Amino acid sequence: MKFAAIDIGSNAIRLLLQEVFLENGRHYIEKTAYYRVPVRLGADTFTTGVISEEKQRQMIRTFQAFEHLLHVFPVQAYRVCATSALRESENAPDVVRHIRKETGINIELISGEEEADLIFNTFKVQDIDHTGNYLFIDVGGGSTELTLIKAGERVRSISLRIGTVRALQNKVSKKEWVQARNWIRELVKDERELIAIGTGGNINRIFKEADKENRRHLTRAELQRYYEFISGLSYVERITRLGFKPDRADVILPAAEIFSKIMDMAGISIMMVPKIGLSDGIVLQLFADWKSRKGEVVA
Repeated sequence: MKFAAIDIGSNAIRLLLQEVFLENGRHYIEKTAYYRVPVRLGADTFTTGVISEEKQRQMIRTFQAFEHLLHVFPVQAYRVCATSALRESENAPDVVRHIRKETGINIELISGEEEADLIFNTFKVQDIDHTGNYLFIDVGGGSTELTLIKAGERVRSISLRIGTVRALQNKVSKKEWVQARNWIRELVKDERELIAIGTGGNINRIFKEADKENRRHLTRAELQRYYEFISGLSYVERITRLGFKPDRADVILPAAEIFSKIMDMAGISIMMVPKIGLSDGIVLQLFADWKSRKGEVVA
């Protein structure tokens, strides 16, 4: 059976389609297709406070295309979640109604806490030591979600108004970083030997660029060196020399800085990069809901 997730982020709108296979009481998930459209809603919200008519037209065209794809890959269920850029816009209710009227797609504005919950869904399916202590760090365009995990249990999550697109718009103040530092130190004050788990498209690309394909982790020192390297390149050089897409070439720099700063504040030296994110968490939740309705017992 197939499930789909649409993640409306501050930098891009993503459609993830995954298929779940059941065998001998266990389930296995494989990606069927993935599409990403760089609409960058945060460029509107973080400067004017509203989503412009032009961005709404881009959203409509994107969802019309996604609707066709959902017919090509018929799914058991799908869910559409919007994060900081849309939920913080003053005209969010009007945008949601407009999109539903034009496309029939219902958008859910989820909180930072629910976003962290959905990302945490991916923890149990990762091939890691589930008895360890971890700090999930999910850096998006408009916000960063942190989740402390101890012995496999979610202890606490916080959502920071710090993100890559927000940083590009010069909308991350020193006050936000001071508050983030205080929150993070309070969050991890009694913890020792924490390992970070980094999620999101930017850290996935950084991990790839740092040539760590045959390893499962990235050190903070390596991350800092990579940040210094790309800082020395212009926007165009990141595209022509490193092969970044235009909408990745600018946000990659603040992303590396945010990850590095948070690891430093938390006293963490090692970060695992499992290449999962919010969309994967949404699909896992859809599958869990399906199991609950069917009364299935599947590991």
